[in-house]
Order: sequence, then C-alpha cells, then structure tokens
Amino acid sequence: MAKTKAKSKTKPPRAKGRPESRRTAAVERKTRETRITARVNLDGSGRYSVKTGIGFLDHMLEQLSRHSLIDLELEAHGDLHIDFHHTTEDTGYVVGEAVAKALGERKGIGRWGSALVPMDETLTRVALDASNRPYLIWKVKFSKPKLGEMDTELFKEWFQAFVQSAGVTLHVENLYGENNHHIVESCYKGLARALRQAVAIDPRGGASVPSTKGVLGGSL
Repeated sequence: MAKTKAKSKTKPPRAKGRPESRRTAAVERKTRETRITARVNLDGSGRYSVKTGIGFLDHMLEQLSRHSLIDLELEAHGDLHIDFHHTTEDTGYVVGEAVAKALGERKGIGRWGSALVPMDETLTRVALDASNRPYLIWKVKFSKPKLGEMDTELFKEWFQAFVQSAGVTLHVENLYGENNHHIVESCYKGLARALRQAVAIDPRGGASVPSTKGVLGGSL
C-alpha cells in the first residue's frame, strides 16, 4: 500500500515591494518612579491585557487597543502612593515608543487618519499624521477635576507623552459634551480610529515612504 507524504505548509510569497505584514515591538522602561513593559502588534485584532494599577486608565487603554485593532500588552508598577501622574505619563511614553518601533521606517503606511466620534451627548474630532514629527493640539476641557480617583488634567499628559514618543502630529478637539467620562473616552476612541487608519498598510503604496522626501521626520 502506497504511503502518502504529508504536504508541508509553506507561507505564500510576499507581494513584491510590500513590507512585512506582522509589525510588532516590545518596550521596557525603568525609572525610580515606574517600571513598565509593553508589547504591541500593529497587525493585530484588538486583543489586550492592561494592568497599570489605575482602573480608569486601564479602561482607556483597552479602548485604544480594541478600536485601533492594535494588540496591546502592558503592565505598569508606579509610585501610586504619591499620585497617578508618573504612571499615567510614562505609560503614554511606553505605548508611543512601542508603536514607533513597530512602524520602523513607516514604509507603505497610510500615514493620515481621522475620526469623528459621537458618544451620547458628546462629539469629539481627532486627526493624526504619523509624520515622525511630534506635535499635540489639545482642545479638551473638563468640568470636574477628577474622574473617580484620577485627575482629569492627567489625560493631556498621557496624550502629550504618547505623541512625543510615537512621533505623530495629533489634533484632539472636543466639539461639545457634558459628561466628563464620555468626553475623555471619545478622545481615546478617536485616537484609536485615527491611528488604525494611519498605521494601516496602503495596498497601493508598496514599500515606499509616504513622503516626497523619501523619509518621515524633520521638516515638512
């Protein structure tokens, strides 16, 4: 009786001129104030495991992962006995750095993304350019100093840190809203949707950098 050979599974050849589809990065940050590890997969499905010790921040980062479809694993240990500032800011740095590392030379990406996010009575607009030039416009105001135990002023600190290390230009504008929870959550969801567009591979872009300069960063 003739034996049949098992067929080996081989990956289909990558399209010529296209960057690799799996873009991942891991980052570790250790200071006297925080110890943070993070891992991202830009080509994920929005799976997450987030542990910062700050419940509301966990909730926002889970929203970021879910709606950007970027897989995110993050664990942070910070000086929460003092306040939430260092942990909040440093998680922004770490997530942003991981995204920047996973993007590499940013070849083939869509580069720009935007979102208009309604959340009940709230409407927020977000626009992003993965230009490798960090810049934040933050037009968001809160009517309360705290959400749970978290100072509302810390959300801008997180976005500023993320922008700085991710190398993105980001405009966040809350057009209107009353509920502070809805306002900040719409900001994170807007970032997620805009980031999803910007880091996605443009099927027509090939392996080229989306800039006439041939590189992203520095001057316009």
